[in-house]
Amino acid sequence: MNEVIKIENLKRSYGDIAAVNGVSYSVAKGEMFGLVGPDGAGKTTTIRMLIGLISPDSGNAEVLGYDIKTQKNKIKNEIGYLSQKFSLYGDLTVDENIEFFADIHGVKNYEGRRNELLEFTRLTPFRDRLADKLSGGMKQKLALACTLIHKPKIIFLDEPTTGVDPVSRRDFWKILSNLLKEGITIFMTTPYLDEAERCNKVALMNNGKIISWDTPKNIKESLKGQIVEIVCSPSREAYNIIKTKTDYEVQMYGDRLNVTLQNLNEQYKTLENLLTGNNVEIYDHRIIPPSLENVFIYLMSKAS
Repeated sequence: MNEVIKIENLKRSYGDIAAVNGVSYSVAKGEMFGLVGPDGAGKTTTIRMLIGLISPDSGNAEVLGYDIKTQKNKIKNEIGYLSQKFSLYGDLTVDENIEFFADIHGVKNYEGRRNELLEFTRLTPFRDRLADKLSGGMKQKLALACTLIHKPKIIFLDEPTTGVDPVSRRDFWKILSNLLKEGITIFMTTPYLDEAERCNKVALMNNGKIISWDTPKNIKESLKGQIVEIVCSPSREAYNIIKTKTDYEVQMYGDRLNVTLQNLNEQYKTLENLLTGNNVEIYDHRIIPPSLENVFIYLMSKAS
């Protein structure tokens, strides 16, 4: 496997807070890799170390064979970075923003590449519009076009769809899928487990540590036990009963509960008796395949 990112025992702290606490994993060329976790998990700190914006306290990492401590400038020439916050120039047009980033990266005769990216991101009709006048989704697509102007080998995307409307979010994912066909490696962070399902490989991160790293399929299959979806009322009361009176992992989605059981035949009947004995009405139940969210929450509970 051709690894373009290698991370070994990487650490970074801010005072007494260990933002990244000894993480190790790798990313293969041409894959979409998702670093997944809640706010404060250490995702942004990891990206900022890999692209050379901050230095690790200890550990090692290489990007495209370059050491992140001693060869930062060489890395910057080969990658693109899209940060969480829109960081382009609002008083410049779409065309002017792309031109500006072409100049920064020393791209000559960029006009053809710019036209290609505008068509690719469906921004051609808006090329004369000021960036400040674009919608949130269009701003992200413009930022991506600027990131791609110098044809990077890897793009780092830090929560690129946070705050983006569903239609723009879908368009953004179509664009990323097309980038993979061009052989570009994508390293992205996201708090959304449904987005992580689209990645070739994911690392689940919490409190600065990696709690699982594999393909989404393998991570889901690693869950011990079965997920029972229970439709009941009152669901909040049922959730509290399971949380306080059992050691089962339970998650609530509206009027549905997802409960992880290790021995379905024995434990479901006991659970059913517990709920009905506390005036909870059960309308239906069924076995469902585990989602990444199910597994992530289960692993977090075991690690705490």
